[in-house]
Amino acid sequence: METIVGIFNSFADAKRGAAILRSLGIPDKQISVLSPHTSEAEIEAQIPTTETEQPGMGSALGGTIGAALGVAGGLEAGAAAASFLIPGVGPVLAFGLIGAAIFGAGGAAAGALAGDALEKGIAEGVPRDELYVYEDALRRGRSVVIAFADDEQLAENARATLARAGAESVDAARQNWWLGLRDVEREHYITQGGDFDLDEAKYRLGFEAALHPECRGKSCGDAAERLRKKYGDDSAAPAFRQGYDRGQHYLVYMMETYKAKPQEEKQSKRAA
Repeated sequence: METIVGIFNSFADAKRGAAILRSLGIPDKQISVLSPHTSEAEIEAQIPTTETEQPGMGSALGGTIGAALGVAGGLEAGAAAASFLIPGVGPVLAFGLIGAAIFGAGGAAAGALAGDALEKGIAEGVPRDELYVYEDALRRGRSVVIAFADDEQLAENARATLARAGAESVDAARQNWWLGLRDVEREHYITQGGDFDLDEAKYRLGFEAALHPECRGKSCGDAAERLRKKYGDDSAAPAFRQGYDRGQHYLVYMMETYKAKPQEEKQSKRAA
């Protein structure tokens, strides 16, 4: 299976992107749309839906997805949908099952597979290395289309067509995400006595490694075996390790920022 990702500035554009993928011959069950900041009223307006609003990353998504199978259909009308909370991002609505499975880790994927919603190849191909890119897009109020194609040529055509429809590629989104952080990280690294111009590649590699779901909340020592397998000798480089530590701090900052938002919103409503 080949992965296709398009990041759009609005939910309406993302839905049009999903329609384009269907017109190219990609089945509904292999397409998902993620939309951020979804209120209860907005969720109820998308019928039929099934909701999960529990803390944690997809802790109950397996059951949610399984329950949605009976109403699964086209993404435009009658799509299976699940609402769930992503720490550091907020409430997200996932149309289709792939997007929810990505954020739901094993539980969601297992629930979907139990109901024959996702083929084995799709579930195993979920691009979790890119999770932080999707999170950043959703945090910024953008919508994400994720799909799988059965062959490389179809995937290339789909990516090119989405680009013409205004989608940003995941590679471009990843680069823009890093550019937004680069100046601060450069200054921090220099104050620690490092040469950022020389070490940026390894520093960034470590930073991004810390954002993988299997590394979140783990020190370099705790994640050493996985890091060594994936990054080889680079994982032992001082620049990589400093970047990794900063990536963990970045995650904590995002979590704390999200926790503060509900209080700020309540105070704003009282003031109004």
